[in-house]
Amino acid sequence: MQEVGAYTQYIDLPQVLLYVFWGAFLVLVLYLHREGKREGYPLRSDRGGTVVVEGFPKTPEPKTYHLLNGGTTMLPSGKTDDDREIAAVDGRGPGDPIIPTGNPMIDGIGTASYAERADHPDEMINGDPRIVPMSKLSDEYFVATKTDPRGLAVVGADGEEAGTISDIWLDRMEFLPRYYEVSLHAGGSVLLPMMFANIKTRRKASPDGTLAERLMGKESYVNVVSILASQFSDVPKIKSDSQVTLLEEDKIQGYYGGGALYATPERLEPIL
Repeated sequence: MQEVGAYTQYIDLPQVLLYVFWGAFLVLVLYLHREGKREGYPLRSDRGGTVVVEGFPKTPEPKTYHLLNGGTTMLPSGKTDDDREIAAVDGRGPGDPIIPTGNPMIDGIGTASYAERADHPDEMINGDPRIVPMSKLSDEYFVATKTDPRGLAVVGADGEEAGTISDIWLDRMEFLPRYYEVSLHAGGSVLLPMMFANIKTRRKASPDGTLAERLMGKESYVNVVSILASQFSDVPKIKSDSQVTLLEEDKIQGYYGGGALYATPERLEPIL
């Protein structure tokens, strides 16, 4: 007599479960890959504006996301082209780097480029700005190291002083300093990202500039190798003295990063 429902007698159940797992995993990978195309797709093609490059699977349908600050955004946004004018010309052939026609560090060209992020500050859970100067905070925030950078001179790649550190901008969610505020000798102040600043020591110069400077010990200073002292005055400014927006952060980071290539003509030349 044949038993009813005894499928496992002639079907390898573990193998079937393995195939089911593979199929489910493939569906998951395709879904995640499709969701990853909500930004940046369809791709721009050098073959012409009518060519759509989106691959498989296709770009997902637009979806509305509710943001923490109460706003909304839709992705994909439908914006595939950057409508900003580029102060540069194309190279000699396809694939060649563009050639800046002005000051690339100010124009945001190449390594100095920046994304058009939202022009509002990064926020904490309660809606307060995340990055603020320590001068605006209470005394519970303090520098826990022996060397407080405030008051130190800021020296550019050319060895000249651009100004002094007047404040520290603190990330209150990570409890980390993100920027130094530099009071320039030429007037005004700019922000200096922490990753571009190195605290070093040097011989302390005497007031009269004589040979006695080697007898007066050492002093600390902040060294910035990406830009020259004269280029600090062109660092993108911020609208408020108590907060920095996401767009302003990207512009500032792009300026210092661009200086690694564009600060001097020699940096554009090959090393060998």
